[in-house]
Amino acid sequence: MPTLRWRKSSYSSQGANCLYVSSTDDATIRLRESDDPDTTLTTTPTTLRAFIRSAKAGHLDHLAEG
Repeated sequence: MPTLRWRKSSYSSQGANCLYVSSTDDATIRLRESDDPDTTLTTTPTTLRAFIRSAKAGHLDHLAEG
């Protein structure tokens, strides 16, 4: 696996629970959370874009309901 350059989200605070993102030469997007940096989520730009659009539009709100 290539060495990844992780960038912290501008929405993350200076404390814990920070989101980091990295991309590879093959256009794979990797996401990790600061509390568990050894666990990564791998996706594509197209899938991540669709997820973000759905979240912004409120289509995933039902998942947070208790």
